[in-house]
Amino acid sequence: MKIPFYLSFREFENEYYNNLEKWFENYQNTNETDFLLATKELYKPYLCYNFSEDKLQTEAVIRVKNCFFPYNENFGISFNNHEKAKNFKTKINHVSEWKTISMMEYAQHILDRIHHYFQKNKISMKENETILNYINHYEIITAKEKTGFCPDYNLHQKKLPFLNAFLPHFGSTVDMALYRNFYFSVVRIADFIDYKLKAVEAFEKSTYSELRSEAMIKIHMRNQTFLTVCN
Repeated sequence: MKIPFYLSFREFENEYYNNLEKWFENYQNTNETDFLLATKELYKPYLCYNFSEDKLQTEAVIRVKNCFFPYNENFGISFNNHEKAKNFKTKINHVSEWKTISMMEYAQHILDRIHHYFQKNKISMKENETILNYINHYEIITAKEKTGFCPDYNLHQKKLPFLNAFLPHFGSTVDMALYRNFYFSVVRIADFIDYKLKAVEAFEKSTYSELRSEAMIKIHMRNQTFLTVCN
């Protein structure tokens, strides 16, 4: 059973018991804790722990490689000599750097890739297809562009539940209002799940507990590195 991914807290809350019932129908030898833990993993990647306020906060971002041409003061100069021009072009190589972007930007990039694929190959969607049929198309996701973002296909797999819920079935632009709803809903969804986990005495496995622990480990490692450098 695929647990639905919701962009709205209200919808998540309203459908909670319906989805729990479906979970039991598919997995008879499980309990609500198993369902909660599986659901938690869907939303955890879009959250982080805020030390100053001691609570969860939204961090709906993804790291992608940004490919571009390096700056060259001769770029754009026209050559009269064909051989010189050929040698010059071979010296211009791609450079890539890691960049952190919002999930809305990433979703728009994937949508742009899908439409570019249609235009490049001069094809259109079949009658019974939508954009969602192409969000995990290997050739589209891994296509090498001259410049721009280069998605990691393995990481992309982890973002499919969000993309499947957020991307439009048709059209070329993502819905900013829908994304804003998700941005403010994801913490409430996580808090709801954590409340339920506390009720079944499994709060140590909650999103709050896990992200707080991970954040503390990162700070400890950073401090250890700093002390090592200073010594």
